[in-house]
Amino acid sequence: MPLKIAVQMDHISTVSIEGDTSFALSLEAQRRGHVLYHYTPDRLSLLDGKVFARIEEMTVRDEKGNHFTLGEPVRTDLSEMDVILLRQDPPFDMNYITTTHILERIHPATLVVNDPAWVRNSPEKIFVTEFADLMPQTLITKDPGEVAAFRRQFGDIIIKPLYGNGGAGIFHLRDDDQNLSSLLEMFSQMFREPFIVQRYLKDVRKGDKRIILIDGEPVGAINRVPADHESRSNMHVGGRAEKTELTSREREICEAIGPALRDRGFILVGIDVIGDYMTEINVTSPTGIREVRRFGGADIAALFWDCVEAKRR
Repeated sequence: MPLKIAVQMDHISTVSIEGDTSFALSLEAQRRGHVLYHYTPDRLSLLDGKVFARIEEMTVRDEKGNHFTLGEPVRTDLSEMDVILLRQDPPFDMNYITTTHILERIHPATLVVNDPAWVRNSPEKIFVTEFADLMPQTLITKDPGEVAAFRRQFGDIIIKPLYGNGGAGIFHLRDDDQNLSSLLEMFSQMFREPFIVQRYLKDVRKGDKRIILIDGEPVGAINRVPADHESRSNMHVGGRAEKTELTSREREICEAIGPALRDRGFILVGIDVIGDYMTEINVTSPTGIREVRRFGGADIAALFWDCVEAKRR
């Protein structure tokens, strides 16, 4: 039986279909005969305990510049949906958190993917610290003295916003860099939250691997190699994607975190691994499945819907 699927996302007109995971998931759902609906987070409402949104029926096409058609917006009780994909991009701010509180009212009768309560309670750069033995030495603080002591111990460090995304605001400071104080002043002015400081991993020059897990099991990976002038491997700042396979250490990492992902209802997760260390667990809107497929890897969109359909049954 076809499912009624609403996708809560940044507007479909803004996505780059070559690498967008929400688009890939939508294409596969449509191929299976499910009915797609689209809405942006600002259309979400809570009234008398019921969750509403002005949703538009959506058709998608894998054609650049002509990739979607939307129907007229209709105010709809979202409990009438079978599945809602929680897919808007961060920032993980109070606006984002509020949407998880609202969607929690209808989950799991309407299956929200990923589980909104656990998305809210698992910030990507904090959740990963539950697995300290799998990650590089990491400090979360706003205390300049703590940062200075950490730097004296480890030399080269990475500083980044605790709730940033897409590689924005990531700085690599070598042990002889004289800009630490100025950078901390700027971060303190820009962010109310603590920031994250990590030991710099030289293996990043070989790539920052994105590994995709479905229901706690690894199903594919892509390696992202930074440009010569960059310490960041994100595609939009010049990172290069390349085919890769999982190492025994990476399988060990996936095996270690798999039970926690399943317990939290995380169906689709992307983890980032540099060398032998996991640096993030992405549960909000993980990306990478189109790149995996492009390099001959698994059809992760199909595996995702196999899992979702099984849970609905």
